[in-house]
Amino acid sequence: MREPDADPVRFPAPTRYEGGSGRVALVLPGMGYSPARPLLHFARAALLAAGWTVRELWWQAPDGLSPARSAAWVRERAEEAIAAEDGACGLLVGKSLGTMAAPLATERGLPAIWLTPLLRDSGVSAALAGATAPALLIGGTADERWWDPAIAASLPHQVVEIPGADHALELPGDPAGSVLALHRAVTAMETFLGRLRV
Repeated sequence: MREPDADPVRFPAPTRYEGGSGRVALVLPGMGYSPARPLLHFARAALLAAGWTVRELWWQAPDGLSPARSAAWVRERAEEAIAAEDGACGLLVGKSLGTMAAPLATERGLPAIWLTPLLRDSGVSAALAGATAPALLIGGTADERWWDPAIAASLPHQVVEIPGADHALELPGDPAGSVLALHRAVTAMETFLGRLRV
């Protein structure tokens, strides 16, 4: 009987969508929120419509990844992907765990879209406070573990706060309301991208 692989590949390799402009946006998913989920699926659509080439990372975070190690692990993945683009990466889009790349974006002066950013993580919030490149933050008031309205309001960035939305930016028990929340998030991303000059 064949033994199962010790480290099975659970997700496909990073995917790339050519936008034709030479500008590359890197999409960093959440812990369990892949690029196929609604926010990141439509983020890709908005990026492509704005002329960006999109590279999506698909990852499976290691079991037992500690909060302290999470930031380093995300940074390593993001740095590898940025390096592979040979200077063409001009924008980061991160969801939840992926927003732990905020210090990297700040250091490199990269614009960013942060979906349900981990504002209660001191490393993320400090990086966002120090960022000078344009950024869009989208979160929900029901995401009490990670979203902090006071921190969001203190940051020098565009903030879209969706009342009642959870960490998936959905309204529990309200499918139609969740679609409206998604519409608001996607519209905000389209507007941000339309104003971005890189």
